[in-house]
Amino acid sequence: MLPRMVETPRSAAPRAGHLLIIGGAEDKLRQRQILSRFVNLAGVHDARVVVISTASSLGDEATELYRSLFHAMGVGEVRGIRPLSREEANDPRLAELLDEATGIFMTGGNQLRLASVIGGTLLGRAIVDRHRHGAIVAGTSAGASAISSYMVAFGTSGATPKQRMTQLSAGLGLLNGAIIDQHFEQRNRIGRLLALVAQSPSLLGIGIDEDTAALVTPSGMLEVLGKGSVTILDPTKIQTDAYEVKRHRPIMVSGVILHSLPAGYRFDLRRRRLLAPLRPVASTDRELASLEAAGRQARRLVRRIAAEGTDELATERRRRRSLRAKRDEEASE
Repeated sequence: MLPRMVETPRSAAPRAGHLLIIGGAEDKLRQRQILSRFVNLAGVHDARVVVISTASSLGDEATELYRSLFHAMGVGEVRGIRPLSREEANDPRLAELLDEATGIFMTGGNQLRLASVIGGTLLGRAIVDRHRHGAIVAGTSAGASAISSYMVAFGTSGATPKQRMTQLSAGLGLLNGAIIDQHFEQRNRIGRLLALVAQSPSLLGIGIDEDTAALVTPSGMLEVLGKGSVTILDPTKIQTDAYEVKRHRPIMVSGVILHSLPAGYRFDLRRRRLLAPLRPVASTDRELASLEAAGRQARRLVRRIAAEGTDELATERRRRRSLRAKRDEEASE
């Protein structure tokens, strides 16, 4: 009799983590609903969070703000990294800082800087690998745009879709089949998202308002969090003349299915269909004490971070205004 073969158990495939895609200007001082969901999914007291602030023009200030926020919310370990060149992003020691991360948070700023510095490097691959092995990856504003495989590099605002009003570039590749735009309602970006799906009808367009987030599960189910809405453009049945319109002229777009989803609603990204809403969670004011405790400097920094991305020259103009005001004050003394 032949001996029976012993079956070796197959190792379970790693389960991917969630994606938290934030439209920018998320609440940092009151109830912090969106940031709280990130902290909970990262493991709270057992969480090991890495904040990546490459996109931000505010330097270490942005890193320190999120570090202090996450510590105050119970996270045991928070590290901040800010590579500013591809050489730094290819440093194995930097990538190793993500080895045990349960949560990765990418700040706002300039998404083209973020993708250009990190995309395709050891650090970029480490972010993707940690997500595949269960870490939640969150991005706010520019960090949100960079989550997808293709992203808005830059563009203009407006309700009318026009040729050349925006430009695509490669993102970090954490979410396939979609393109993300942020500060959506506040900066009137419906036109450029319509133009993008007209030019690339295989992609879903996802526009996220400020203080709003799309939480995407490993199975591709999107849940809306926060105060605003997530707009989803499905171009499956689109009709357009985008392929023949020249220069900066308007594009004809017809047949796009538009979903505008407030908090509690869900959407299946893979099947492209609306799902039954979740029961809304009643908000409380238990975090109001945090607002009272927050100093004037913290609130000012929150406003500056929320304004990033509106204008690349904004920071420089603020610096010049500050210098002029200081000179005027000194002259009047």
